[in-house]
Amino acid sequence: MWRYLVGGVAALSMVGAGWLVFNGQAHPDPLPVTSATAGAPQSRDDGDVAERTLPEAPDRTREQKRFDRYDKDRDGRVTRDEYLTPRRKAFAKLDTNGDGRLSFDEWAVKTTTRFGEADRDRSGAMDAAEFATTAPKRKAAKPACRCAPTEQRSED
Repeated sequence: MWRYLVGGVAALSMVGAGWLVFNGQAHPDPLPVTSATAGAPQSRDDGDVAERTLPEAPDRTREQKRFDRYDKDRDGRVTRDEYLTPRRKAFAKLDTNGDGRLSFDEWAVKTTTRFGEADRDRSGAMDAAEFATTAPKRKAAKPACRCAPTEQRSED
């Protein structure tokens, strides 16, 4: 029973702490800007230059940025040709003979190349040792922190 009581008190204290954090005055109020003083620095009574209000960049969402990458002519619309441009470039890289058609060999060129490099004895088949060379190379895990190396002391 006492566990429920302690849990309830802990939950209430967390709610209270959250309310204090989110309703606290973390940021000072911005200075009011009038049209007469919009570009000029404002001065205080003691002669110091007050903080200028800087113009803010518009907040653009990820989707708006993605839209802008596709909208090449900046007319506010993405046409079919604009939408297919990245695919056309990828297709052109694969179409090695330039006939406008992808054969299976052109489409699978990366895999075919990897197979040819792994099949060292040119037998047309890979044994277990050759197949092991086709495993994707994994990147080394990055350390959690970038701490300076510590010096190790040798005890005599």
